[in-house]
Amino acid sequence: MALTGLEIQKLLPKTNCKECGSNTCLAFAMKLAARKAEISQCPDASDQAKRVLGEAYEPPVRGVRLGPDGSLKLGEETVLYRHERTFVHQTALAVNVNDTDEPASVDAVLGAVREYALERVGEILRIDMVAVSQKGPDPEAFAALAIRAWEETRRPLVLRSGDPEALEEAAKAVRGSQSVLAAASPETADSLWPVARDNQHALAVTAPDLNQLVKLTERIKGAGFNDLLLQFQTRSLAEAFQANSIARRAALRRNYRPLGYPLLRFIESEDLLDGMAEAVNEIDKYGGICVLPRFDAAQIASLMTLRLNIYTDPQKPIQVEPKLYPIGEPDPDSPIFLTTNFSLTYFVVSGEIENAGISAWLLVPECEGMSVLTAWAAGKLSGASVAQFCRDIGLEEQVTRRDIIIPGYVAQISGELEENLPGWTAVVGPQEASELDVFIKARVA
Repeated sequence: MALTGLEIQKLLPKTNCKECGSNTCLAFAMKLAARKAEISQCPDASDQAKRVLGEAYEPPVRGVRLGPDGSLKLGEETVLYRHERTFVHQTALAVNVNDTDEPASVDAVLGAVREYALERVGEILRIDMVAVSQKGPDPEAFAALAIRAWEETRRPLVLRSGDPEALEEAAKAVRGSQSVLAAASPETADSLWPVARDNQHALAVTAPDLNQLVKLTERIKGAGFNDLLLQFQTRSLAEAFQANSIARRAALRRNYRPLGYPLLRFIESEDLLDGMAEAVNEIDKYGGICVLPRFDAAQIASLMTLRLNIYTDPQKPIQVEPKLYPIGEPDPDSPIFLTTNFSLTYFVVSGEIENAGISAWLLVPECEGMSVLTAWAAGKLSGASVAQFCRDIGLEEQVTRRDIIIPGYVAQISGELEENLPGWTAVVGPQEASELDVFIKARVA
């Protein structure tokens, strides 16, 4: 019988040391009960706690942490479909460089990885990793490129080589980066997992079919190492889709531990559209790390946008902070527009104001991340609530203007707003943000 969070808390040290990543032992106990954490994350867990809360309370998909601070997290998923609850740790995107690439090409890729940043609904999205592949015969050149990629980007690496000795040399060279060695086969696993352990890296494992892969993960785990990723050997997009789905379903529905690990996929296709389809499959179907063969800004922007959509909580709208936002360089007499703190609404409205070529203030009250009409229907956007928000932030002290342009869809709150905010006028603006440009030129500019 499964224990509750409160029952699990009784087995914990109750020190609230926060070293497990949770603020309190109770919060950590709740994560254990939901199988979103492992007892091994508690540094002071007793032998009894480890025995009772061992494998049975681990997430069905093992968590793997990469990077020197462990900030890049993979696995720990608990649902097959995001609408059941949410996906937790998004697919990491990596760009590949080869040790046989021209120096100028390597410079360009590493520079692009280091500098790339995409702003989307208030988040700055960056490339997560660099993959370094050995194509030449020289292990020292492979290790040297690994060192360079790590030092220039400070991103965890995926080190790929078919030569165990070359992998070992590269693993030692970037010890402390907490990267991934790819990949251990049934023939090389016994020599590679100690290398991964001793140099603080994770290990990707591969085999010709699922049965052999299961035996391999069981063998390595039985030897005492469990920071693993699975790299399937598939020959088509359909096989990749099937293998990913089988592994996730076995782990979640049957609690089948030998397949309960994050996945690693190298996109090998030189055709951009074919490669895009494979990468989309990884993001949609449970990929842990997806390695792209080259840097293509348009492709990466598309994949990051898709990933952001898949890995946001469907039950929790993306929100911006409620406050008064300057658009451009407004002065105290610049026009004031009202919208909600739903991220998409905020960015659309602010973008249209910028496109109109004026500086203005954008008043964004707390609406629990709802859009304009939804917030009004739910009672989260009213004349009284907007007036109270204006008082809370001291709007009258920040501006000299005394009119607020409200969305046309909620024109009905204008009277209540003026009643609760004496001396102010509510100006009814357009219903759609796309009409702001015409409205501003006719009424504001």
